[in-house]
Amino acid sequence: MNEMAQLQKRRLALYGWMLAAPALALMSLFAFYPAIATLWHSLFTRGTTRRPSVFAGLDNYSDLFADPTFWTVASNNLIYAGITIPVSIFFALAMALWANAHIPARSFVRSAYFTPTILPMIAAANLWLFFYTPDLGVIDQITGFFGAEPTNWLGQPETALASIIIVTIWKESGFFMIFYLAALQTIPPDLREAARIEGAGRWTYTRRILLPLLMPTTIFVFVNAMINSVKLIDHLFILTKGGPNNASKLILYWIWEMAFAYFDSPHAAAMTILVLLTLGIVAVIQFRLVEKRTHYR
Repeated sequence: MNEMAQLQKRRLALYGWMLAAPALALMSLFAFYPAIATLWHSLFTRGTTRRPSVFAGLDNYSDLFADPTFWTVASNNLIYAGITIPVSIFFALAMALWANAHIPARSFVRSAYFTPTILPMIAAANLWLFFYTPDLGVIDQITGFFGAEPTNWLGQPETALASIIIVTIWKESGFFMIFYLAALQTIPPDLREAARIEGAGRWTYTRRILLPLLMPTTIFVFVNAMINSVKLIDHLFILTKGGPNNASKLILYWIWEMAFAYFDSPHAAAMTILVLLTLGIVAVIQFRLVEKRTHYR
């Protein structure tokens, strides 16, 4: 009897590995192997035809920490993520609540909110480039109506990063709204009726019932927003190219610049590993702390 149970257990384990094999193969090919290869490459110096690369250990990482540009880019990305993530989630939730309500032209409202998402990144950047054009752009035309002087929004350090942040919020809020809208439509209306019978107002219902039920969606949206915050590059190519004076330069653009503009792939690989480690640490903290308070229906 024990032998039959052991055989059944082995068969189930084999079936499990067979089902997981395609996903494991794809993950190994497109995630694990590139990450390991990048880590290995980050431990060597930059090679040339006359001077081949040699093992350098952690020298590339120490070079990054000693580079002032590293701290500028890291602080830029921290500010960028610290603003775009919560603001995009807030607007996405607000838009989803409005688009899910019984309002006139509800389909039009949903389409209008989602339109920025379907625009290609380059097209959206060019659209905002027209908005930000000094003196001739839409923003300066509006502010000039109230007597304000023309502003070079993308050409001065004080406003360049903020201009990129606004474009990102405008682009991502509609995308995240779709997930919240789908989650809202799975919540039974009986819960709202029961809360109303118990005397709960709209704010109490939202805070005590709706938001906890939307927490799994919020976690999913947060993870996507966090990943997006370190992979922005399209808008920077069109709008600022990381300038002026690195004021709007973000991590992925700097990695691309090191690898393909300066041909310094070892330092670019080292920066990539640092980004992966940071995302991994944030993910562990999130799943250990936030997941415990998440209600899955």
